[in-house]
Amino acid sequence: MSDEEKFPPDNNLPTGYVPPKVWTWEQPSGGTFASINRPIAGSTHDKKLPVGKHPHQLYSLGTPNGVKVTILLEELLEAGHKEAEYDAWLINIGEGDQFGSGFVEINPNSKIPAMMDHAPKGGGDPIRLFESGSILVYLAEKFGAFLPSDLRGRAEAMNWLMWQMGSAPFLGGGFGHFYQYAPMKIEYAINRYAMEVKRQMDVLDRQLAKTEYIGGDDYTIADMAIWPWYGRLAVGGAYGESGKFLEVEKYEHVQRWTALINQRPAARRGSIVNLSGEGKLRERHDAADFENNLNPAEGA
Repeated sequence: MSDEEKFPPDNNLPTGYVPPKVWTWEQPSGGTFASINRPIAGSTHDKKLPVGKHPHQLYSLGTPNGVKVTILLEELLEAGHKEAEYDAWLINIGEGDQFGSGFVEINPNSKIPAMMDHAPKGGGDPIRLFESGSILVYLAEKFGAFLPSDLRGRAEAMNWLMWQMGSAPFLGGGFGHFYQYAPMKIEYAINRYAMEVKRQMDVLDRQLAKTEYIGGDDYTIADMAIWPWYGRLAVGGAYGESGKFLEVEKYEHVQRWTALINQRPAARRGSIVNLSGEGKLRERHDAADFENNLNPAEGA
C-alpha cells in the first residue's frame, strides 16, 4: 500500500498537501515565531555583547529556560555565595538579538541562555557556557551548592535534570506551539501533545507524592529546572487557557511543590529577570535593582 493510500491527501491539512521529496525553505512556516525561524545557523549581523562589572555575564530572556539560571544565581547569592554576582543582559529573540555575532560566539546554537564566566574556578581565560542544563551543573559544581555531593543524591538530581531537558520540548515546542502559537488549530497535533504533557505531569505528581522536592528531601538544580516549566503550567500561567484545558489542578502533589518553591524569595526574584511588564526586571546588574528598577505598570 502506498503512502497516498495509507494517508489520503484529502485528509491532510491543508487538504491535498503531500510532502515533497526534498524539503526547501521557500516561505516562512507561519505562526508566532515565523520571523526568527530559519534552517541555517550562524550570525546575521555584527553586534558586540555588553560586559558588566560582575564575574558572571548572562545573556538571556525570561523564558522558562532563561529563568532557570537566574533562579540559581539568586539562590546562590541568598545562600551567601557572594562570588555568584552577575549581570543579566536582555536578549530580545523576537528582534533577532540571538543571531548577533557576539552572541553566536558564545552559543553557536543561537538560543538563550548563554553565559560567560570571567572568574572561573582555578583562574585562566573566561569560559563560555550555553544550554541551560549545562549552566546549572557548572554553577552548582563551581559553588558546591544545590547539587548533592553523595553518589546517590547526585545521580537522582541529574536524573530529573535530564528528564526536564528531554521532556520540556514536548511541552513547549510541541503542546505550546500547536495549542497557542501555530497559525491554525490542528486537532491531531494538539491531542498528541496534550496526552504527552498530561503523562509528564502524572510522572511528576507520582514522584512528588513520595518526596518533598523532585529528587528527594533537598532542593536542587533539578527543581530549579523543572519549576519554571511545569510550575508555571500548574498555576495556569502558560499558553493561554491551557491550565483549564489540561485540568492541572488535579495534580495535587505538583500543586503543593509549585507553591513550596514559590515561597522562596530567591526563586521569585530569579523568575522576573529579563522580562518586560509590570513588576518585572528587564536587566539585572545589582541586587538593589529589584527594589529600584522594577518595570512600572503600563502608563505609570
